[in-house]
Amino acid sequence: MYIGLLFQVLDDILDVTKSSKELGKTAGKDLLADKVTYPKLIGIEKSKEFAEKLRSDSLELLQGFDSEKAAPLIALANYIAYRQN
Repeated sequence: MYIGLLFQVLDDILDVTKSSKELGKTAGKDLLADKVTYPKLIGIEKSKEFAEKLRSDSLELLQGFDSEKAAPLIALANYIAYRQN
């Protein structure tokens, strides 16, 4: 659950902070469509803080599993959290 929500929060952040060229897709579509997004609801900084909490929480949950088996999910959470497009 955390990883999916993390993806959405980051997608919302990137939509308002990156250019279309950087994203490889049209930036600002959510704003133009007047969609409810995390940055719109709580602001960019709080959205970034929430994304970091989601990343941290997902990693914490994975600590109880075999580290070798959890490695792909850990990598995925980190990739999503730090992606730029």
